[in-house]
Amino acid sequence: MFKLIHRDKNSKARLGMLSTAHGDVETPCFMPVGTHGTIKGLYPKDVEESGAQIMLSNTYHLFLRPGMDVIRKAGGLHKFISWEKPILTDSGGYQVFSLALLRKLSDKGVEFQSHIDGSKHFITPEDIIDIQSELGSDIIMPLDECVHYPCARAQAEIAMERTINWAKRSHNHKINLSKSAPNKAQLLFGIVQGATYEDLRNKCAKELVGIDFDGYSIGGVSVGEPSNLIYNILNLTSELLPVEKPRYAMGIGYPQDILEAVERGVDMFDCVVPTRYGRNGTAFTSAGKVKIGNSPYIKDFKPLDKECSCYTCSNFTRAYLRHLFNAQEMLGLTLLSLHNVHFFLNLAKGIREAIKVNQFREFKQDFLGRYLND
Repeated sequence: MFKLIHRDKNSKARLGMLSTAHGDVETPCFMPVGTHGTIKGLYPKDVEESGAQIMLSNTYHLFLRPGMDVIRKAGGLHKFISWEKPILTDSGGYQVFSLALLRKLSDKGVEFQSHIDGSKHFITPEDIIDIQSELGSDIIMPLDECVHYPCARAQAEIAMERTINWAKRSHNHKINLSKSAPNKAQLLFGIVQGATYEDLRNKCAKELVGIDFDGYSIGGVSVGEPSNLIYNILNLTSELLPVEKPRYAMGIGYPQDILEAVERGVDMFDCVVPTRYGRNGTAFTSAGKVKIGNSPYIKDFKPLDKECSCYTCSNFTRAYLRHLFNAQEMLGLTLLSLHNVHFFLNLAKGIREAIKVNQFREFKQDFLGRYLND
């Protein structure tokens, strides 16, 4: 469960401890994304040594490939991927609506065709809970209906009402399942939807708080809307959620957005940004982003980031990393991805240390002053 340890005296930033079956997680925390059960291009031990406390994986993708029979026979997701720390699994709702073919929604559930082989599937909110129970993840999500930006109010309201209905069914099913399932310690988070409409967000949050989930996710953000709307949604929604429960902003992953969310009282974040940018030759540094393939780095024998202690920065130069990318060597994307994951995890660590001494706003100002000056 969640324990609120300290509140920054000059902002809404919070320090907390989230206890799970596979260990405790200090918050605010950043969760590297391992959609298919792996952080792309990295060994699990390297991710752990970089400071990862928890990783995220995806129910939709794992359900389709390798399939539940394989994971079940392996003894659950932790054993299958050799990861002993906590795992959060997303329900896959966003993937169903963005990747799946010929999807049909109803209050009962969603029918879709796999984007991999075209096979047909019908899943209910109860099925999603059953799948995640078998995965054995520590934090699980209910099926929700996602909408894109911009979204008409009528469509957003239908999706919000369906999300509430599915949340109630998911919560009830987990209670019944817990009576016989071995994974009784799984934490179930509710997902607040409502697009950019404040009254819909308000209604959804109040309904979900009434159900009493173990934590609350702010969904439907960072789907194309401008930053000011994202921050408004985060501020509005976090104000509606219980102080004693963890708050998770789904898909929030750029450094400046993480800092803005923390200032608004959000505790958990995930994004594919670190490894996606790393695979494409961009490193995040304390002085801003570095596009390593650019010509100024041909004879640049400095580390990526002089303030970084990761394996990449401790052993290799910008010139060498540029060479690896231009030569299309796999090591290049691995080293940049490793650095980026370390950078985001270290950012979260710095945030926690600043909150402890009521210096979050000073930390934010100093960080952004250097990071955005690129």
